[in-house]
Amino acid sequence: MNTDSRSPRRHLPDAPLLAAVAGRAPSHRPVWFMRQAGRSLPEYRKIRAGIGMLESCFDAELVTEITLQPVRRHGVDAAILFSDIVVPLKAAGIDLDIVAGTGPVVANPVRSAADVAGLPRLDPEQVAPVADAVGMLTEQLGDTALIGFAGAPFTLASYLVEGGPSKNHEKTKALMRSDPKTWHALLDTLADTTITFLQAQLAAGIDALQLFDSWAGALSLADYREFVLPHSKKVLDAVSSAGVPKIHFGVGTGELLGAMGEAGADVVGVDWRIPLDVAAARVGPGKALQGNLDPAVLFAGWDAVDSEVRRIVAEADRAVGAGAVGHVFNLGHGVLPDTDPDVLSRVVELVHSL
Repeated sequence: MNTDSRSPRRHLPDAPLLAAVAGRAPSHRPVWFMRQAGRSLPEYRKIRAGIGMLESCFDAELVTEITLQPVRRHGVDAAILFSDIVVPLKAAGIDLDIVAGTGPVVANPVRSAADVAGLPRLDPEQVAPVADAVGMLTEQLGDTALIGFAGAPFTLASYLVEGGPSKNHEKTKALMRSDPKTWHALLDTLADTTITFLQAQLAAGIDALQLFDSWAGALSLADYREFVLPHSKKVLDAVSSAGVPKIHFGVGTGELLGAMGEAGADVVGVDWRIPLDVAAARVGPGKALQGNLDPAVLFAGWDAVDSEVRRIVAEADRAVGAGAVGHVFNLGHGVLPDTDPDVLSRVVELVHSL
């Protein structure tokens, strides 16, 4: 992969997602789902049988097929690149694995200045299979937008410091508070890794990108502003010249939405805990919103799903009337593994009809 020669950017003026986030009138309200490619689909379980998660993420043909599966099945308005938050860390040479039932597990947690200094830097060639998959996808997706994917520095740091998933992030917060200099050095390094990963995807031709800060909701607003916001802003600023829409999302971030809106994204993702019109007031005018159906509602029967979808659309319309640029319908977090895929397809049809 040669990142010096960028793939020509696809021109998709009629893609509903790109129109909505730019403040234009889309042909219909765009909808896609976080984790739409994954365990809820039988075709995904079949193709992944016997293949490890990280192994899958570095197989360009497999990434391409898995990314396309929900587009074929559900008729969503965007594909999101099948990947994982820790892919650039693994690619750079950090010893970690994704353990079934647990999540990412890091062999040697990062908890000192020496640990941070020893972190390997990511070279674009190390994520060449991801870029190759982007190239294959843009050839096959037609007018459907392709969203690139990366984890934000804070969430990557949480995995590295804790050594794996954590409920309380106690080691992460302890490092943040006890040794701010080391903390900021760690996040600065991870911001560079994330930038390299996103720039490789941009060079290959993604149409939009989403920066996931999955665990940012564990922080107070003051801590987010001091210890996280500058590094997320560094990432989003570094990729802004590409001219593609930038989405920023975290879970449980209702109290952080205003600050997250300052990080530089064009679209702020909202989880299900806060109504979209309230979220719009916190984010401020000039941004599009994404969200925010509770993934658990998909198990409640169609009447409940129908009611919630209509409520969210109404709240989104009020948000747009109050200054939000546009709305992309999505869940408030990822599709749960046992979700009935037929319900997701019906949600797409309903959103498109409203």
